[in-house]
Amino acid sequence: MRQKTQPPRPPQVVAKGQLHPRNRHQGRYDFPKLIEASPELGRFVILNPYGKQSIDFADPEAVKVFNRALMRQLYGIRHWDIPPGYLCPPVPGRADYLHGLADLLAESGDGVIPRGKAVRVLDVGTGANCIYPLLGHLDYGWRFLGSDIDPVALASAKAIVQANGLQDAIELRHQADPGHIFQGLLEAGERFALTLCNPPFHASAAEAASGSTRKWKNLGKLDPKRKLPALNFGGQSNELWCEGGEAAFLRRMARESATVADQVLWFSSLVSKAANLPALETALKQAGALEVRRVDMAQGNKQSRFVAWTFLEVAARRAWLQG
Repeated sequence: MRQKTQPPRPPQVVAKGQLHPRNRHQGRYDFPKLIEASPELGRFVILNPYGKQSIDFADPEAVKVFNRALMRQLYGIRHWDIPPGYLCPPVPGRADYLHGLADLLAESGDGVIPRGKAVRVLDVGTGANCIYPLLGHLDYGWRFLGSDIDPVALASAKAIVQANGLQDAIELRHQADPGHIFQGLLEAGERFALTLCNPPFHASAAEAASGSTRKWKNLGKLDPKRKLPALNFGGQSNELWCEGGEAAFLRRMARESATVADQVLWFSSLVSKAANLPALETALKQAGALEVRRVDMAQGNKQSRFVAWTFLEVAARRAWLQG
């Protein structure tokens, strides 16, 4: 007999701009070391208004080369690239999500983070950048399945995996039905300790472009003489928007998670807009989730969070990791 759904726990308090203590991206970026690891970065380095080395985050090529340097210097990834126009992720924030999930698993493992390939993780919408499987495997040794509806994105992710010799740690799978998330993707008997997702934030291309314009304005980068990218950090349609936007995607994920409840220990997703939290929590309660967690994160002035939920009782969670 299942326990009653527990109300969501209060979010953990994160100081402004504070990264998770295990995050490799602490402090200011060490540009000399980054350039040493990836010399091509040198031509993109500028001085910011405070006289510190930085890059122009309104330049998509600069952002991509910067990310490549970070991956080489901090994680030893020798090859990392994405096709033009695809989403270029902010790596420190992506790492924080994984560290928060590791803490969640530790709660069911007597405070010890489970590591190694016995921990299998599903990355929903892994994208052309394959960032979560790379970081999760290199930090914790976890084994990943990355799914996506876009064959071009999967081909890019596959190239990254193969070039770095990570085929045994990262598997990629096409979700042939864009109307589903878990259904038609998972095989019978497959089990995952975690699922994670960076869902499409917007409901339309116009909404995505408007969001980028607002961000550039907030950063003081709107110069009428300068042509800025329509979308900061890039992104294809399925990466940035879907019918109904983030709220509809999260409700669908909540409903579908109930259909594979016995195959996953903890489901999770980033939630870009705090206004979408109440509807998601309602959907999870209706789906029968037994516990829902919200974990707040921060990177500089950016505040974000992820929500995790499980359909398993406490004893079953412990047994899952011990088995």
